[in-house]
Amino acid sequence: MTSGWKNFTKTTNKYHSKITMVGDKKFHSKKEADRFVELTLMEKAKVIQDLKTQVKFPLIKKSEYGREIKYVADFVYYQDGKMVVEDTKSPATKKNALYVIKKRLMAELYGINIKET
Repeated sequence: MTSGWKNFTKTTNKYHSKITMVGDKKFHSKKEADRFVELTLMEKAKVIQDLKTQVKFPLIKKSEYGREIKYVADFVYYQDGKMVVEDTKSPATKKNALYVIKKRLMAELYGINIKET
C-alpha cells in the first residue's frame, strides 16, 4: 500500500511527524496518509461515501477579541447514511489541551463526536 509515497525528511511539528504525499495530496503524517489510503479503498468498495479531507468547522466567529477559531477534520465521510468526522491522532496529540477543547466544542455545537484513529 505504499506505492506512490514520498516522505520528506524535514519534521513538521513538535510530534516529529513527517509530511507524506499520496499522489498530489499532502498529509501531515504517514499515519494520516495511511488512513487516507484505507478510506479510499473503503470508498471504492462502497463501504463509505463522499470522502473529503481537511474539512473546516467554525467553532467561534471572528470578533473584537480575536480571529475565527475552527476545527479542521482530517476526514469526513458518510457510512450507513451517517456523517463521520475522523481525526488521525497520536496518543500525545490526543492529550493536547487545544485539541481537547475543540473536540468538546464540536460535540457541544454540532453534536459530533470525533472518531480518533
